[in-house]
Amino acid sequence: MIKGVHTMFYSSEVEELRKFIKEKLQFNYSDLGDGWLIFDLPEADMGCHPSEAEDGKRSGTHNISFYCDDINKTVMDLKSHGVNFIDDVSNAGYGLVTNFIMPGGVKVQLYEPLYASNNK
Repeated sequence: MIKGVHTMFYSSEVEELRKFIKEKLQFNYSDLGDGWLIFDLPEADMGCHPSEAEDGKRSGTHNISFYCDDINKTVMDLKSHGVNFIDDVSNAGYGLVTNFIMPGGVKVQLYEPLYASNNK
């Protein structure tokens, strides 16, 4: 039985990315040695979306987003830790959405869901 999901970010600045997730996003982690950190995720959900090649969402690609309970509070908290947001919060229908950049040019979406989840 599947009991979780392991996600990965590939970055040209992997040490800086690990430090960013550890210090700015404040995720718990296991240190496997030699700077190799595996971060613990508190909860996850997964969606399946149609591919839209014109938007760069080709079939076979994937995306990782973070979600929160209160986007305005979370954005303020992350900004206080030096996270740089690249747009304002907007309503995307499924949630209140914004994006930030992590080291190596990794763009990440942060959203507050506007749908009910069975995880909570």
